[in-house]
Amino acid sequence: MTTLLVIPAYNEARRLDLQAYERALTAQEGLQLLFVDDGSTDATLALLRAFVAGHPDRIDIRQEPVNLGKAEAVRRGMVQALGSEADFVGFWDADLATPLDELPALIAPLERDPTIHVVLGSRVRLLGRRIERRTARHYLGRIFATAVSLALHAPIYDTQCGAKLFRPGAPLQDALAAPFRSRWIFDVELLARLDRRIPGGLIRGACEVPLREWTDVAGSQLRWHSFLRAPFDLARIYWRDVR
Repeated sequence: MTTLLVIPAYNEARRLDLQAYERALTAQEGLQLLFVDDGSTDATLALLRAFVAGHPDRIDIRQEPVNLGKAEAVRRGMVQALGSEADFVGFWDADLATPLDELPALIAPLERDPTIHVVLGSRVRLLGRRIERRTARHYLGRIFATAVSLALHAPIYDTQCGAKLFRPGAPLQDALAAPFRSRWIFDVELLARLDRRIPGGLIRGACEVPLREWTDVAGSQLRWHSFLRAPFDLARIYWRDVR
């Protein structure tokens, strides 16, 4: 089975670990990558083009002429991915905060259970797992995740982890048809849209997989004002997509 991952990238030249991507492609025969260069102004696009040259049958690049933001870059990449013949599609953070070694564990529920449409990587601090996250972000994340669970009426532990997989089909295609209204918590907006489209909603059609490893990579585009905007975006998502 093949899995096509959309990798949004904006000025990621310093953080792209192409050797890690190379190792993953070697270890996972069914893995395919679609990088979405979101109008980068550094050497990101040049690095990706050189990398693609070595794997033209498994890697592709979508180039956006201007910076659209992560939400729209992911959405456009996912729409393109749905036009492929991949068995599963998803998106993943370019900095590999979630190592690609985690991918098989996220694929497993989709392979095992045809009623599962959404699989979320979840950053749960457990003994024997290495989840390295700044303390402030961890506790802010717990508060936000609780608010999301209440808004979506689903016990989701972690909506903002950048590792997510989906089963292609009409529900996902329909959920991606319109641009996201939220720039920063589009993950929540996508889940809210899918909750109304997949059989049984998120309660029956989604699952979370605790990650074995996740590292807070320096240089994230996320800023503190994003946390301040998140509650307002969540309220809008609730009124427009949930209620």
